[in-house]
Amino acid sequence: MSGLKITEFSVHDIRFPTNVTGDGTDAMNKECDYSAAYIVLKTNSDLEGQGMTFTIGRGNEIVCYAIEQIANRIVGKDLEPIFSDMGSFFNFLVSDPQHRWLGPEKGVIHLATAAVNNAVWDLLAKYNKKPLWKMVVDWTPEEFVKATSFRYITDAITPEEALALLKKNEAGKKAREEEVIQKGYPAYTTSAGWLGYSDEKVVRLTKDALNQGFNHFKLKVGADWEDDLRRGKLMRSIIDDPANLPEGRIIEPRTIAGKNAGPSGCVLMVDANQVWDVPQAIEYMKKLEPIKPWFIEEPTAPDDAVGHAAIRKALKEVNIGVATGEHAHNRMVFKQLLQLDAIDVCQIDSCRVGGVNELLSIMLMAAKFGVPVCPHAGGVGLCEYVIHLSLIDYICVSGEMERNVLEFVDHLHEHFLYPVSINKQGRYNVPLDPKGGYSIAMFEESMADFAFPKGAYWVSVEKALAEGKPQPIPKHMQH
Repeated sequence: MSGLKITEFSVHDIRFPTNVTGDGTDAMNKECDYSAAYIVLKTNSDLEGQGMTFTIGRGNEIVCYAIEQIANRIVGKDLEPIFSDMGSFFNFLVSDPQHRWLGPEKGVIHLATAAVNNAVWDLLAKYNKKPLWKMVVDWTPEEFVKATSFRYITDAITPEEALALLKKNEAGKKAREEEVIQKGYPAYTTSAGWLGYSDEKVVRLTKDALNQGFNHFKLKVGADWEDDLRRGKLMRSIIDDPANLPEGRIIEPRTIAGKNAGPSGCVLMVDANQVWDVPQAIEYMKKLEPIKPWFIEEPTAPDDAVGHAAIRKALKEVNIGVATGEHAHNRMVFKQLLQLDAIDVCQIDSCRVGGVNELLSIMLMAAKFGVPVCPHAGGVGLCEYVIHLSLIDYICVSGEMERNVLEFVDHLHEHFLYPVSINKQGRYNVPLDPKGGYSIAMFEESMADFAFPKGAYWVSVEKALAEGKPQPIPKHMQH
């Protein structure tokens, strides 16, 4: 590794027109073009690292600019000291005083930090010729702890406690790794549940998902409770009917959601995407009790740990749990959610917090507090990222897979060199390609076609609108 250094980088504003098909729509986000603020790190060798953070369109250019500012700080740096102490590298990334003034470990700066940090982790995994999850799994507990960010959370978990937890799980690591490679990692689908979909599309996609092996389904709610109840009953009527299951398939209720599973063993979850105040969330969800959701995701503002705790306490009487984390912008928010007993499900996001170092600390805290980690995914690149995180959690941290389920949305995977895939049991296949790194390398053609605003697709949109024609739908999105 001697002499290997970062020499330059390029930043790309890449946007996919999911808004034209209604993909990604919910009560808060009625317009969304899934987008990647994307960075390519180059070295004085053939080694390259790719990283990104996720947005839903407008504002992606702001994140790209912030990525440039953060990435400028690592150009010319030797990789040997970075790779040997990733924990210190994370502290360096988040410690520029003038950047911190704009928002210490949150907001646009932290989204940009995630993209840069993710790219460096991608470099490290590729250098070691292993998928990122496998590289971390093969570390000693001491190496794991050294790469983890503990600043501001030692009142929830100390490095010594984390080390003891990891050492306790060492004995079963190999068996868990072999099991998950054989079985795959449990997934749930949001593909049928977007708020902008017609009933016909919901029915068709729900049946398709059953045939693909899924038994956990998420529905977007929050616009109108009567319509949400109707839509929920519609989806329940499909997933609860054993006649809709593929021949010979029997679903065993999952441990954590067993009480909410229907006659066929399938589970329904709902997601409000932050649209309610605390009293509204409680009142609204009690009205949705007849569809027996396992949890309500993001019932209120993502920073409101006290509010989540109040909602969770109130909904216990109707057996509805609370999940959040998609917009929890750092480990300190997760610390508060866990310390206040505010969540039943911890939903980490690969791009919202500052990268792998911080995600390791959140997984460790969740394990200590006994809360399952069920990552948020779906947006462009997020599924490719989070399977690595769930594998690390299962094999190294929690040792749990029966209480956990990882989000999957069948959007935009065709743009990646190492896309995720789902097996016939509705589980993520484990990424095994040693060249894949953190699985986020994108095809150059896709980057060129969907670069905003001068990529081929967006030029065609500008032309169509100027001629009074509707926005075109790319062929790969015509589902």
